[in-house]
Amino acid sequence: MEEEIKAEFTKNGFIFDDEEEICKQCLTFCIEYKLSPSDIVSSWDMYSLNRGLENTVQTAHMGAFLQQLQNEQRDKVIAREAGLHLYSSDVSMLLNDEDEDVKEGILDTPTDKSARANEEPSDSARKTNGSLFASEKHLVSVTPFGQRKNKFVVQSTLNEHPNIQSIKEEQDHANSEDDIIKRVQPSKHCSLVINRSHPEPGCRFMYDRIEDKFNFLENRIKNHATAFVLSGLYEEIMDPTIASEKCVFSVGMICCEEEGRLKEKPILLQSSVEHSGGQRVRLDLQKLNQFSIFPGQVVGVEGHNPSGHCLIASKIVDYVPLSVSSNENLPPAKKQAVDKDLQSTDPSQETRELSLIVAAGPFTTTDNLLFEPLAELLAYARRKQPQLIVLLGPFIDSDHPEIKKGSVHLTFDEMFHLLILGKLQDYIEYMGSTVRVILMPSVRDANHDFVFPQPAFDIHPMDFNYQIYSVSNPGTFSGNEVKIACCTVDILKQLSAEEISRNPQGGSKQRMTNLANHILKQRSFYPLYPPAEEVPLDFSLAREALHISSVPDILILPSDLTHFVKVLSIEGRSEEEEAVKCLCVNPGKLARGEGGGFFVEINYKGNPDSASASNSFKFRGFEGFCGGMVSCGAFSKVGRGFFVVEDASVS
Repeated sequence: MEEEIKAEFTKNGFIFDDEEEICKQCLTFCIEYKLSPSDIVSSWDMYSLNRGLENTVQTAHMGAFLQQLQNEQRDKVIAREAGLHLYSSDVSMLLNDEDEDVKEGILDTPTDKSARANEEPSDSARKTNGSLFASEKHLVSVTPFGQRKNKFVVQSTLNEHPNIQSIKEEQDHANSEDDIIKRVQPSKHCSLVINRSHPEPGCRFMYDRIEDKFNFLENRIKNHATAFVLSGLYEEIMDPTIASEKCVFSVGMICCEEEGRLKEKPILLQSSVEHSGGQRVRLDLQKLNQFSIFPGQVVGVEGHNPSGHCLIASKIVDYVPLSVSSNENLPPAKKQAVDKDLQSTDPSQETRELSLIVAAGPFTTTDNLLFEPLAELLAYARRKQPQLIVLLGPFIDSDHPEIKKGSVHLTFDEMFHLLILGKLQDYIEYMGSTVRVILMPSVRDANHDFVFPQPAFDIHPMDFNYQIYSVSNPGTFSGNEVKIACCTVDILKQLSAEEISRNPQGGSKQRMTNLANHILKQRSFYPLYPPAEEVPLDFSLAREALHISSVPDILILPSDLTHFVKVLSIEGRSEEEEAVKCLCVNPGKLARGEGGGFFVEINYKGNPDSASASNSFKFRGFEGFCGGMVSCGAFSKVGRGFFVVEDASVS
């Protein structure tokens, strides 16, 4: 079995510093945890990716790798067991219909909204009256989530700047003031513009035909070819299948000859019907010292094909010049201004300021359906008072153990309206008319259509004072003219499993940045083809919905991979032209197992005329929530402004 383990590592591009010792240890892991060689290599791939390791498997990492395997096995056991549900004391009281005032005794002063700022909203929990859960076992007083300590402790700081620190000190001082005084202070409205959803709610899906798939792929290749020509950097697009000793420039899609993961041999390039009749040709990358490709990627290739059967590449261009794509702004008819009366015409607002909190589901722990992490997040938002909250699904997670067992007594729609929208309604009633909440569904939402791209939740704004909105998945919107794009499909993890790359000796290996850059370079929220098995991609709905017409200020891509904040830089048409920059955020998951996860807080302060650039990182943790802060100075002359990003987690 050691030989099988060695072969599996080699097949996936890994090398060893001590082959014999590592193979022996991996064999022990396989026997102890009943893993196959492919399982152990997949786990190592995820381990090395999350820690930014190179392709060399080192014995020094075996101890930490074993710890990861143990954690994975523990999580599997927890997911299978149907043990006692643990509840915190306040939720236990609510489920048993006990009155809070009676339980705590007579209070000296009445409780008003400001005194409840740090409490979890309880109205929606009280309405369940204990009937949500099938288990009637005795309730234990505290959940694992409720035992968290040492919240919001700064763990480390990197490249801190005085002006950023002064801003944070002002914010911390404001947050320490009496809550009643804070409630009197006026808050700025958030001018919200949501791009029209594609697909529309109630659309037909699972009706796509082979013709739809063909047209979708053909249009992607043709659009990239047109953009290359319009950029003026490349000559006429040629047919890559024609034998020629001359160096030609061709455009096509990377394909795999056989099922399974893409391998360096053989790789195929499929050109458009216009240039080659849609034929494929073998692509030889041996002469390249650097590339990064995946199935479905549309690229430009410079090379020659002396035999007519194999295109020998001398250069691969994996991005469309953004001087072309950035001008493709959506027409006004494609946008829905939901706050027209709040859009400011004051010249001082040109700096584009926006404060927001971003969190991705699951929003409850695996041991119950109390949605404690969501309640804690909203309690935190009460104190910080952001203008906008962005919540990314899944909300009613179809992978939750209780959902899988069918042990709930409510429909999925009832759970969504009661446990999610109910909490949000309590939050906006407390905060007032200045806040906005954006919801984006996930293909794992049990109460929503299982299709991608995915229509928005069917929420009636009049029921929520026009403050809670839903957008399609993927979707784009603007808050105070800050462009934000989101997608809840884990495209980063799926790309990491399919991508193959080669880097020069000593070259930069920022894999997370490269994965995120693929999204912008391909101008698509989901450039992978064929799609992953868990993604129900409908090609009849994908053309408009997946296209990225212009680079957003903030790109939010929740993933199971390590949470991060990266500044993406896309080259311009020439060396003199400014690079286009974007802040990419993986907020992580709000709940992980029985504990917490992560969320990110962003304070955007942008000025189009700024010409300085800086980055500062602070990592702030609280047991059950640990995270960080990123501050980025204005991105040159392209108007990507000043950021202060806090990532607070719940671990």
